[in-house]
Amino acid sequence: MSWMSSSLKQLFRDLRAQRLRTLLTTLGIVWGTVAVSLLLAFGGGFHHQLKKNSAGLGNGIVIAWPSLTSMPFEGLGKGRPIRLDEEDIRLLRQGAAELGDISSEYGETLRLQLGPKTLAVDTAGVHPVFGEMRNMIPQEGGRFINALDMLHKRRVAFLGNDLAEQLFGAGDPVGQLLRIHGSPFTIVGVLKQKNQDSSYRFRDKDMLVIPATTMQALTGQKYMDNFVFTARDVARTQEATQEVLEILAGKHRFDPRDKEALGVWDTSEMAAFFDTFMLAFRLFLGIIGALTLVVGGIGVSNIMNVVVEERTREIGIKMALGARPRGVLGQFLVETLIITAAGGAIGLAITFGLCRLFPAFGVTDYVGDPSLSPGLALGTVALLGAIGLVAGYFPARSAARLDPVVAMKM
Repeated sequence: MSWMSSSLKQLFRDLRAQRLRTLLTTLGIVWGTVAVSLLLAFGGGFHHQLKKNSAGLGNGIVIAWPSLTSMPFEGLGKGRPIRLDEEDIRLLRQGAAELGDISSEYGETLRLQLGPKTLAVDTAGVHPVFGEMRNMIPQEGGRFINALDMLHKRRVAFLGNDLAEQLFGAGDPVGQLLRIHGSPFTIVGVLKQKNQDSSYRFRDKDMLVIPATTMQALTGQKYMDNFVFTARDVARTQEATQEVLEILAGKHRFDPRDKEALGVWDTSEMAAFFDTFMLAFRLFLGIIGALTLVVGGIGVSNIMNVVVEERTREIGIKMALGARPRGVLGQFLVETLIITAAGGAIGLAITFGLCRLFPAFGVTDYVGDPSLSPGLALGTVALLGAIGLVAGYFPARSAARLDPVVAMKM
């Protein structure tokens, strides 16, 4: 303990003698620490926001559109229309082992009337499972369409949050009546506000959803516009998609390789791309921040070299009195780590404060909120420790290798 106390007193005496140099060196460590931790915190926040926005469309869903064949098959020419109905949905549920949930979707722009208001509203007729697949979560006090609504072709409607606000303002729409395509409908739920950065037909916030069976009865549609499905395991989405293609190709007699007959958008591929891209992006940010921290480490190494030069005579006297090279080496390493730790602690505190302050700027929907996670903080501390050891080792080694006789004459 006396050795440690003596070393600390000597360290503070040296730092006071080199106030400006010490201040600049500590600022270099502070800036490097802020650069590493803040860049990675922003990278993590941006990644989280991207995933949140993309999840607005759905988690690992696949959207498929029947279209026209582009390849001859079994004697049939190209250009044939592929039309799918509810029988195809039942066939896929029974025959596709990798399939999770599936819903047909009928899209139409219908006339909506509420008192004196008349609007043309994008309307989708779907199955109850559609809400879960597409993350269409109802606000408190409401619900999405259910199996009984489908079975009995009930005239019930689920409103997008912006559409509900446009119609009812701040009032509660649930339980209210409106007319769609001339028929009365009861509102059973309103969409909970969510982020959505992509869509394939309508934006959920502006959409009106009714049961698929009701939509067919209302408009006379027999064939669906598209269908949405998920795999039992999102990692096997490609296998599930291939099963769907093969089953439908077998029934409707088109080549399973024909990409025009059934257009497919696999959103899980987009999610995988985002994960890979953001990993590379965060590595890049981490490298930039680490290089900035290395510059601060060089400053620490420089000041410790100056300290060794100014204390050469003292080191020589200590070694002549019996101090071992290992003790001299350890003393200077401890002094280096203390400077590094002080700068690092200040840098992490600044990063934490900025992360807490950033949400107040109101740009969360665009770049996310930076977050200083425990793992990120520990990683920064580990990097600081490594740089501190390297920065202090070479000056400390020079001090430990001094010849006592020569050093006392300096």
